[in-house]
Amino acid sequence: MLLSLSLIWGGSFLFNAVALRGFPPLTVVTLRVITGAASLWLIILVMGYAIPRDLRVWRRFFVMGILNNAIPFTLIVWGQQYITSGLASILNATTPLFAVLAANLALPDEKLTVTRLVGVFVGLLGVVLIMGTGEFRMAGQHLWAEVAVLGASISYALASVWGRKFAQIPPMVTAAGQVTASSLIMAPLALWIDAPWRGPSAEASAWAAAACLGVLSTAFAYGLYFAILKRSGATNIMLVTLLVVPSAVLLGAVFLGESISASDIAGLLAIGAGLALIDGSILRPMVMGGRQS
Repeated sequence: MLLSLSLIWGGSFLFNAVALRGFPPLTVVTLRVITGAASLWLIILVMGYAIPRDLRVWRRFFVMGILNNAIPFTLIVWGQQYITSGLASILNATTPLFAVLAANLALPDEKLTVTRLVGVFVGLLGVVLIMGTGEFRMAGQHLWAEVAVLGASISYALASVWGRKFAQIPPMVTAAGQVTASSLIMAPLALWIDAPWRGPSAEASAWAAAACLGVLSTAFAYGLYFAILKRSGATNIMLVTLLVVPSAVLLGAVFLGESISASDIAGLLAIGAGLALIDGSILRPMVMGGRQS
């Protein structure tokens, strides 16, 4: 399930890049969440799930929609106007670093250990390698695009913690609720700020990319997301962001002609090392083997 989700979300960076050729950023996000919501409710009707009627549940859906859709989708799509889809996916791979810190503050069963703290610092070192000190001195649109994607990672991390509140709700219903809430938030903003009817007509490829974002990268993906979150916890679900990177980089190279620099690769390796320390599953067999010898 984790591998499938990583492949689907890796493709979302490609779909964003193609959709941006025909639509402004807020319109891309709005098309994604509206299409995703419609697809999810159709699935729910077919499967016969009950629709929540408790206003407290819907208030939680709105918070989840803001943290897991409206904010991160907008920041990533805006950032991809200035940076490649591969670089955006690498920066998005920092999400587990922030998820560990958020889980430590909010979840009593996911406390920060020394090893995880070291993993966070190693991962953040990878971010510094990617962004570089020269970027901070120039402070151009490229830098702000990278900062925006990092902001999206923080929002995703907070969403992973907030998502624990839906443990008793079927994953597909949770996904539909939060995407519906984000649709109600994003649609008025897109109409007001983007005024998409004033621009030129989008080509078929942009419409197809927007449809893929909604049906595949949102509806189907969030069904998997909440199912994994329910089984494995807030920190483990965020490990998918590292697995997203290879597919996003490969798709960007094949279909968009993008390339990744040596410093980007070094930063990704550092982020991966940090996540390995956070997860602990890679180091645990080595530690046990050392004790046996």
